[in-house]
Amino acid sequence: MGKIPEIGATIEIANGVHWLRMPLPFSLNHINLWLLEDCTGNSDGWTIVDTGLGDDKSKAIWKNVFSGFMGGAAIQRVIATHMHPDHVGCAGWLADYFDVDLWMTREEYTICRLLVGDTGKHAPDAAIEFYQAAGFAHDALDSYRKIFGFFGKYVTPLPESYRRLSDGQQLRIGNHEWEVVIGSGHSPEHACFYNEELNLFISGDQVLPTISSNVSVYPTEPAANPLQDWLGSLAAIKGRIPADVLVLPAHGEPFRGAHERIGELIAGHMTQLDALFEFCATPRRTIDVFPALYRRKITSDNLMFATGEAIAHLNFLMAEGRIEAEPDAKDVIWYCQK
Repeated sequence: MGKIPEIGATIEIANGVHWLRMPLPFSLNHINLWLLEDCTGNSDGWTIVDTGLGDDKSKAIWKNVFSGFMGGAAIQRVIATHMHPDHVGCAGWLADYFDVDLWMTREEYTICRLLVGDTGKHAPDAAIEFYQAAGFAHDALDSYRKIFGFFGKYVTPLPESYRRLSDGQQLRIGNHEWEVVIGSGHSPEHACFYNEELNLFISGDQVLPTISSNVSVYPTEPAANPLQDWLGSLAAIKGRIPADVLVLPAHGEPFRGAHERIGELIAGHMTQLDALFEFCATPRRTIDVFPALYRRKITSDNLMFATGEAIAHLNFLMAEGRIEAEPDAKDVIWYCQK
């Protein structure tokens, strides 16, 4: 695209579609939000897609947007593509501020409510056992105990009810129809939005231009195979959007070449899987396989993400019957080629 909005500023991408960038206090330092003109009768208004973190900085930016760019016009509805805090963090606050509905898929809404409910609790024994089985040392387990429940610190309370988004659903927003396109793997039931007339695809984290979204296994479902879900849904999405669609991602810049990018994402994971299989010619713990999957250094800051994604790849290979897993006397799991 070339031109990127400053934090808190907007750029019009297409007729009635505006790009707002919010800050994130992480290594990934921004999220892209989408403001859609949504006039109802004689009233001007807006639908927003994704919300930023539920922190004071994001709320202050939103208030400036309300009084400035939006000119005092009300938000008509709040949409969250999925449950991660940078996408849903301000959703409850915005829905309450304007007394409007929050729109999400069922799995994203319900799981988000569950995760927020963990705030302030101690890490459960099952979670500690999960990371012990991955090979975590005592200091890594202590670090996990300290951060457990952090999810809710970035998410304002969700409404007690919501409006459900479903795959294939048509949403009339302003003068345009948007089709809901569901993906999975990065999160359980991630909503994307395709507009045929404008040839736009709001992809959230499902299709990103320069990085691959984290696809992880978590202690709540240790035998899950989210990578299979991810690869399958990417292939399905490729068949539902045109090659020349303008992709509006949650991170990075808008881009064209969706089919090529989806192909790159799938091929990248297949390469990782082959490398991981070769690496498991010798028995390995989860924390031992990082060199086969990542070029970046794994530190305490990214250990949790790296571990979850490594297990996702290991579970994929086990589901294919290419490797097997055996616990040792301390219940640490070792993976090896069959």
